Amino acid sequence: MRFKGALTAMFLAVLPAAAQHTVTPPSPVRLPMSTVFKGEAKFRAIVKQAERENWRQLPIGARTIRAARAMVGTPYVNYTLEVDDKVENPVVNFNGMDCWTYYENALAFARMLRYKPGPYTPQDMLHMVELERYRGGRCTGGYLSRMHHLEEVFYDNERRGFATNITPRLPGAQRLRREIREMTVQWKNYRYLRNSPGLLPEMGRIEAAVSKLPVYHVPKNKVRNVEQYLQDGDICAITTNWPNGYTSHVGLITRINGRAIFTHATSDRDKGRMTIIDRPITDYLNQGSKHAGIVVVRPKDLPPSKFWQRPVATR
Repeated sequence: MRFKGALTAMFLAVLPAAAQHTVTPPSPVRLPMSTVFKGEAKFRAIVKQAERENWRQLPIGARTIRAARAMVGTPYVNYTLEVDDKVENPVVNFNGMDCWTYYENALAFARMLRYKPGPYTPQDMLHMVELERYRGGRCTGGYLSRMHHLEEVFYDNERRGFATNITPRLPGAQRLRREIREMTVQWKNYRYLRNSPGLLPEMGRIEAAVSKLPVYHVPKNKVRNVEQYLQDGDICAITTNWPNGYTSHVGLITRINGRAIFTHATSDRDKGRMTIIDRPITDYLNQGSKHAGIVVVRPKDLPPSKFWQRPVATR
């Protein structure tokens, strides 16, 4: 699949935030369901809990945190999206998550409950993940239709009206400027790129475009002052001091006893290499010298599906 200059032009176009709100239809499932969806028993257990406790009536942030809490204890597993040599497909794995897929799965589950009535299926989760992670909400079957940098995900979702990046409005926010090269430098770590090195030139153009995005963060010495503005379900990305990347980690915020607590999937063996509810975000930042600050994005619900308009919804 050739993208040429269309991708970079998309990045650099100046579009008003919250202008589109277009929920694209799910793409075809191009790989076996046993490959792209794992942990169906866990998924169905969380669906039952959500229905029993009526999560649907909660605001999206509270819904997201309910889902995230239900996933606490899931083992940390990296590269769960690298499932084929050539064919790209949205992937959900309830048996193992990294930091990105943890927040992504919790948000996808929360959105699913309001987007359409049940019964809920693995395909519904795959669709919700596709809308968050793929450029313009569409998986084309090509690896480069997936967004591989959080900064692009945040920009693309805000552009489509599905999130608000609140970082620039937080006290003490500063703009970052970095030359993004992670995927092109470390390409041998990624199964698809190893098997299709011809994708590297376009990946380089994507990273050049991501480098030009307006990325703001709150430096960690100012985060304690902004904790009061953070809400349940906010996506919280950790910025890094590394010159070739903006962010190194991501999780969610949950409010506990007046503090903004960081919940995330950690690879730290001392913390059990699993999804956990950790400590206040300020304390988390101060424990690592490589942590520079935070980017905070507030997701929104999707426009409801036409299926809600049916007189009787099958439960």
